Amino acid sequence: MTRRRITWAIIPLRGLETAKTRLGPALDAEERLELVIEMATRTLVATRDAAAISGTVLVTADPAAADLARTLGAVTLVQRLPGLNAALREARAEAVRRGATATIVVPIDLPAVDARALDALLLAIAGIGSDAAPTVGIVPDRHGLGTNILYPSPPEVIDPQFGEGSLAAHRLSATASGAHLIELGGPLVLDVDTGDDLLVADGGTDPARNAGAGVRGSSASAVRGGSPAGDRGTIDAA
Repeated sequence: MTRRRITWAIIPLRGLETAKTRLGPALDAEERLELVIEMATRTLVATRDAAAISGTVLVTADPAAADLARTLGAVTLVQRLPGLNAALREARAEAVRRGATATIVVPIDLPAVDARALDALLLAIAGIGSDAAPTVGIVPDRHGLGTNILYPSPPEVIDPQFGEGSLAAHRLSATASGAHLIELGGPLVLDVDTGDDLLVADGGTDPARNAGAGVRGSSASAVRGGSPAGDRGTIDAA
């Protein structure tokens, strides 16, 4: 009999005061810190409350970020090695040690993230894939270049390769590994890296027009709130 996947979320956070520096032209340091705390809190609550997620590991070098994560029920891991992908590998090892048979990397900068959106995404992946077969699930960014969500099952089926051109790198790794590659769209294609992204999140642009055919619904009415919907493999949490 096939065993159900045990999915742990991994949230990387460099630091509350050092994250999202590319928003500098749009926000001053105090505004950026407030936004980072709100985004981190929303992401931690989303992974905590998602029925399909068994636990959360937040990896950070910032004691204040670790304190925030612990208050919201996450396991915290002090980042020892430099670089995002090294931090994700450390967090992956911790999640596996705690029983994870799948992981989902969830950055803090997705304005539409909540428990319903994550549950809908994981349900869609489960409906397309097989619990018995290696699977890599990806939500690309709205530009079709980066990776907003990465779901490897088992966790070590591919290594994280975030950075410039990460979508192509993750696709290539998934294909080379022989895993079933699943790509999904929807509101989680929107991330907030720049002032232009803030405008999109605040409703200045419809991300569905930039995220590829099949994406339904809006990403968020504002950076500080969001609602799930959407699909490229048909995610619909309405």
